[in-house]
Amino acid sequence: MHPGVNRGTGLLNRTLLIFIDGLGWGAPSPLTNPQHAYGGEVFRLPAAASAAEAPVPVFGDGWARPVDAVLGVPGTPQSATGQTTLLSGVNSQAAIGQHLTGFPNEALRNILLEHSVLRTLTRRGVPARFLNAFRPRFWELSRERQLTLSATTVCNLAADLPFFTLDDVAAGRSIYQDFTNADLIARGFDLPPGTADEAGRVLARAARDGGGFTLYEYFLSDKAGHTGDAALIAGELVKLDAFVRAVLDELSAELRDGTQVLLTSDHGNLEDATTRRHTTNPVPLMVWGDGARETAASVTRLDQVTPAIVARHAI
Repeated sequence: MHPGVNRGTGLLNRTLLIFIDGLGWGAPSPLTNPQHAYGGEVFRLPAAASAAEAPVPVFGDGWARPVDAVLGVPGTPQSATGQTTLLSGVNSQAAIGQHLTGFPNEALRNILLEHSVLRTLTRRGVPARFLNAFRPRFWELSRERQLTLSATTVCNLAADLPFFTLDDVAAGRSIYQDFTNADLIARGFDLPPGTADEAGRVLARAARDGGGFTLYEYFLSDKAGHTGDAALIAGELVKLDAFVRAVLDELSAELRDGTQVLLTSDHGNLEDATTRRHTTNPVPLMVWGDGARETAASVTRLDQVTPAIVARHAI
């Protein structure tokens, strides 16, 4: 039987991981937490203490659990280590003895090159893809230079998987890190403006049609958090709310039959308007679809997300 085929149903398990940078689980107060003030429902989470022992229900018949992103290492979680941990299942903070910001260093790259979730799954015969599209300049870089970029880029390189292009965006096969295409248009690329709803449906269809595992990264959320601009933060949350709603709506039938959507982050930021810096708050693991409550219940730490995904596809 093909890896990831559920012996009980005969259906191919599909998993979509939406990684949103800088999304923490903070106090449920609209005075300090933009996730409770932006007007939407998807990211309006209850007090973390109420979900610490067991997952709690959230928007769209999903389940959520606060996940430890500090992992026993003094200091505040950062992007390079948090993303490496999320995408490898290795406690990368502990491995290098610190929380590291920016892009992965050599030690973190080595962890991803060996343990990338995309590499692990493809080696087991599970179809996998990183759906973010890249600008043409990316292919002008050597592989060595590409390996110095983001954790998600290294994750894909580790699996020797192809990258999506702007032609794929134009054809509705992929989406850019700014799924409205505003950044691309400002750079002079000939692409139509997009909406959060359209982008969410493109992502959902890719997850449905490709089968196996699909990864998408969104990092404008963390950039907004660092500005301290309440209106900018709210705008990002409004877009992401519509994006996630569209994904869930497009996959409504599949979520009952073998498909699971996970949404999580690498560290906190957006959930605390009293600082422009990252936080030590837990990050949410939000899960919808087949086995959602069980998956959420099984994960309490950031380094447990990839093992939970791999386990789904080992059935």
